[in-house]
Amino acid sequence: MKKLSLFLMLFSILASILLTDCKKDPVPPTLSTTAVSEITVSTVKVGGEITDDGGAGITDKGIAFSQSPDPVIENQYVSAGAGSENFNTELNNLTESTLYYVRAYATNKAGTAYGNQESFTTAAITPPTLTTKAITGVSFVSAQSGGDISNNGGAEITAKGICWNTAENPTTENSKTTDGSGNDGYTSNLTSLTPGTVYYVRSYATNSKGTGYGNQVSFTTPDVSLPAVETKAVTEITQNSSVSGGTVTGDGGAIITAKGVCWNTGENPTIENQHTTDGSGMDPFNSNVTGLMPGTTYYLRAYATNVRGTSYGTQVSFTTAPGLVTLLTLEASEISLTTAKSGGEILSNGGSPVTAKGVCWATTENPTIENSHTVDGSGADSFESNITGLTEGTTYYVRAYATNSVGTAYGNQIFFPTVSASLPALSTRAATAITVSTAKSGGDITNDGGAEVTAKGICWSTTENPTISSDHTTDGTGTQGFESNLTGLTDNTTYYIRAYATNKMGTAYGNQITFTTPETSAPVLTTSQITALTSASLTSGGNITSDGGREVTQRGVCWSTTPNPTITGSRTTNGTGTGVFTSDVTGLSDGTVYYLRAYATNSVGTSYGEEITLITYVTDIDGNLYKTIKIGDQIWMAENLKTTRFNNNSPIQNVTSAAAWVANDTLEIPGYTWFNNNTANKDPYGGIYNWYAVETGNLCPTGWHVPSEAEFQTLETTVGVPVDSLNTWGFRGENMGTHMKSTTGWTGGNGDNTSGFSVVPAGYLAWADGSFRGLGTISYFWLATDDAINHKPRVAWYRRFDSTDTRIYKATTNKGGGKSIRCLKNSL
Repeated sequence: MKKLSLFLMLFSILASILLTDCKKDPVPPTLSTTAVSEITVSTVKVGGEITDDGGAGITDKGIAFSQSPDPVIENQYVSAGAGSENFNTELNNLTESTLYYVRAYATNKAGTAYGNQESFTTAAITPPTLTTKAITGVSFVSAQSGGDISNNGGAEITAKGICWNTAENPTTENSKTTDGSGNDGYTSNLTSLTPGTVYYVRSYATNSKGTGYGNQVSFTTPDVSLPAVETKAVTEITQNSSVSGGTVTGDGGAIITAKGVCWNTGENPTIENQHTTDGSGMDPFNSNVTGLMPGTTYYLRAYATNVRGTSYGTQVSFTTAPGLVTLLTLEASEISLTTAKSGGEILSNGGSPVTAKGVCWATTENPTIENSHTVDGSGADSFESNITGLTEGTTYYVRAYATNSVGTAYGNQIFFPTVSASLPALSTRAATAITVSTAKSGGDITNDGGAEVTAKGICWSTTENPTISSDHTTDGTGTQGFESNLTGLTDNTTYYIRAYATNKMGTAYGNQITFTTPETSAPVLTTSQITALTSASLTSGGNITSDGGREVTQRGVCWSTTPNPTITGSRTTNGTGTGVFTSDVTGLSDGTVYYLRAYATNSVGTSYGEEITLITYVTDIDGNLYKTIKIGDQIWMAENLKTTRFNNNSPIQNVTSAAAWVANDTLEIPGYTWFNNNTANKDPYGGIYNWYAVETGNLCPTGWHVPSEAEFQTLETTVGVPVDSLNTWGFRGENMGTHMKSTTGWTGGNGDNTSGFSVVPAGYLAWADGSFRGLGTISYFWLATDDAINHKPRVAWYRRFDSTDTRIYKATTNKGGGKSIRCLKNSL
């Protein structure tokens, strides 16, 4: 028995070991993803079917989703809980019109497994879909409709209503109602319609995507015409009222909402003028017309109003009975001891002409024309009245009055006290025009104290608070401001001055001011600008702004060829005293640099104005006058030469044909012309000369000459052109041509003329065929140097300026060509 028990125990242990060794380890579950369904703009339904739990309990299951393939729970997921049951769930908060990928998942202790991948695209939001309700309740001015929303388009409806217009397919830009939000159907009231009009209506609903419209419906409001009304005769006419009314003979198809009469002093009154409101409906009505002016013609019409508008009866007129004048009393002004001003403004003549008007006054209230009064004419114009004969320091009551055929009417009462006399009030003017012995001041009287100012002026002293016991002026009477001349003063002395004014109450003084007379000095003056400058004369002068406290005994201008001229040299004498004077200077040398100053002399000495530097003009043998300019150490003509004679008085041949010009080149005969043989080109551009005229040495005025190549190069160096060798050709001096060209006249680019040389585009004459070229675009200048360096005896050097280039061109050309001439002074 014991052996059997031991056997059974061993067998049990062995079976247990074998069973344990045969049990398998768990694996991840096996599952599939179900088809996607019920897709909206933000939600979808999807699920999973678990076919094997993998040998262990399912601890979580659900759907993983992403916008990328093969979503896992590390992306986004929705859990459906534990257990191995099949499941279905909803994904929320998705983005519209977006592609998503989904997989079912299930998790046990062996891990997470995924089902097959499904994909879907969320729906797009669209404007709502709705229908328009039929039109009901149509009246002359209103109707009802509404809308039923069948689809919100996938988003919340934020606004809905009805829109309408007299044109088809109305939108929310036209008339509309606003009937809340949400998907519910609604009813809308259309208001403010016009009778007899076709309207088109659509419902609308708005979501985040936009506004959708329902079907269009239309209706026509009933037609209405204006009422018909007759005006009753005007009766019971008084000065300011009457009675009228009207009878409505037709309502035009609509309720009469207002009726009455309207009136005005102009014809065809409307309800925009004064009017009564006498109820509604078609019953006859009476109207009380009030607030009228006496003696005034009025025009009146009955009116009646329905939904269509307002119509009027026939016009009648009537005139109110005359009444007293209506007027206002003007406030008192210019009140003095014994006088004042007032007057009246007539608002209405009462319907009868005004035969008398004025003001009346008394020391008791409510004065009438039985008291003191003025008579200021007739008529309804406003008027001003002078009240006289008053007593100082007394209160008076004043009323304006006006009389017509009905009687005398009075304006409102005013009152005022007359002035009590006191000392004048005044201020002292600042001292001006102070010299060593005189000054100016004066006073302004702000109040005469209520009494006539019998004396006024300025008093002064070298001690404070001067009075009329000191030196003083007497400058008349009255309250006008005054100016006073202080005389007999001592130089370099401090004075105290006060204005004074005297009336019957005594003498009053203005504020005290002080000033000091100046010490004497030499005069102060400026030099006048040069005018009328010629080769031998000019006009200048000066302005002496201060004589230094002493009489100017001599004045004029002085000049010299060296700076700082004085009266020991050349000068004019142009009278005495201060102010502006003119000086004519003669006997100058042409083309010469002069220095000129104005001078003035008093007992202290001689002083000078600012120095002006000038260069006189030069005159050729024909009498032509030329501006000149100093550039560096050279003096040049600032204009092109235009003489017709050499400086020895022999004529230069005037060549007027191209053939003759070419012939002169062959014969080497001097010649000149004007561009295009037109003398109108003489003054702006000067003459055109061949080089044979230059070669004579007599072309320029005496003391002047045509510059050599080296002398023109000195000019160029001064304005900034780099130095080069004599036989260098081509453009040179960047921007230097611009600095030498005039500021106008160049068609392709003017200069800035900062050098003052003033090159004008005079053109030239071609040596080969005698033709004129380049006016407005080019300028040539002959130089006195021929091309001996290159052994070309029939060519000479020149300079050229072009409108399209900022530089200066240097070259040689045939001596027979025609070019401009600038003359250079022989020496400074």
